[in-house]
Amino acid sequence: MKPVLALVGRPNVGKSTLFNRLTQSRDAIVADFPGLTRDRHYGQGKQGPYEFIAIDTGGFEPDASNGIYKEMAKQTQQAVAEADVVLFVVDARNGLNAQDHDIANFLRKLGKPCVLAANKAEGMQQGLQLAEFYELGLGEVHPVSAAHGQGVRSLVETALMPLFVSGQFTDESNETAPEGTIKLAVAGRPNVGKSTLINTWLGEERLVAFDLPGTTRDAISVPFERGGQRYELIDTAGLRRKGKVFEAIEKFSVVKTLQAIESAHVVLLLLDATQGVTDQDAHIAGFVLESGRAVVLAVNKWDAVDAYQRELLHRSIEARLAFLKFAAVHLISAKKRQGLVPLWSSIHQAHQAAMCKMSTPVLTRLLQEAVQFQAPQRSGMFRPKLRYAHQGGMNPPIIVIHGNSLEHVGAVYKRYLEGRFRKAFNLEGTPLRIEMKTSENPYKNKED
Repeated sequence: MKPVLALVGRPNVGKSTLFNRLTQSRDAIVADFPGLTRDRHYGQGKQGPYEFIAIDTGGFEPDASNGIYKEMAKQTQQAVAEADVVLFVVDARNGLNAQDHDIANFLRKLGKPCVLAANKAEGMQQGLQLAEFYELGLGEVHPVSAAHGQGVRSLVETALMPLFVSGQFTDESNETAPEGTIKLAVAGRPNVGKSTLINTWLGEERLVAFDLPGTTRDAISVPFERGGQRYELIDTAGLRRKGKVFEAIEKFSVVKTLQAIESAHVVLLLLDATQGVTDQDAHIAGFVLESGRAVVLAVNKWDAVDAYQRELLHRSIEARLAFLKFAAVHLISAKKRQGLVPLWSSIHQAHQAAMCKMSTPVLTRLLQEAVQFQAPQRSGMFRPKLRYAHQGGMNPPIIVIHGNSLEHVGAVYKRYLEGRFRKAFNLEGTPLRIEMKTSENPYKNKED
């Protein structure tokens, strides 16, 4: 399980820039005016040996009483409640102001671990210019430059090291699962029938199922055995749009769901046939793909739609979830127990594919056959030379290809190789990642 870092601060101090730096992405929109970020935004971060979930928030005004600023304050309060550590970001160039004091007072009352980051500190004399921030009473001030990456790694180490040293978090995501057990997370939007499906499998009302979105507030784990195979069923709280998660009782729903997805071997993504494929379904599917988890799609409440709606739903899945075309799709009704048996074979197949072992000789032979059938496109004077391949990891499977000038291999050719490897190893239900490693030129730095 990964810890959670929430970025908190007044508007325009560089929280979104720091978020992009932590997640090595451009997911958060950045511009030089305040109030751009409103909803909280989640992303996977990695700095050095530490992996975590980062939350970007809008400008925080703890005492906001109306309008959009009140809603932004709610979003930030939710992010702080979900976080294991809060990164309080201040502006080193503009100095301290009354709003920083208000936020510091709010964070001190919560008693949650908090690290103070003075952003935009590049080129500054760190002694006198940062001294005023000690007035906030939050301990050491850490000068960083989110735009240039200065001090970011040490900031993350300061925030996360105590959590790992204390044993609260570990680097192993599946440390609690008994050997041979498949961890299956059932994920989806609220009220698509996740708890109903698990109750049907178990044959008892083990989980609360009610016709009200958000009934499940936490990720619930249930042991289960079928055909001699042990499973750990994880019923996750529904992932609703971030702008609609305000209730204090729901404060852990989103983060616990994301953590459950990451810790699972296989994710069963449940869709609602009566609602079609929504933006939120695509968002959840994208997170599952980003996490590298094996996935099976199940369309619930199939009995409640007519032939026209079914045709529209098929087209919607093909268009909006095209990036999950490797996943099996099942049409089910959890309440009427229809179509549930074939689900298990797809879940088992997805798990086998995610844990597939691929030998280096077979991978290299497949690579050479693929190149002979269709060589990569020439880039200027150079044509990439793909020499050999080996497996670089499992869950998801990673294939590492070595050769020369591989930086010129395009996305289209990578998809072509992925298709060849998938067909050869029957990798249905799991993402497949291909990494290119170019050999170093031994004469590059030698003088004539």
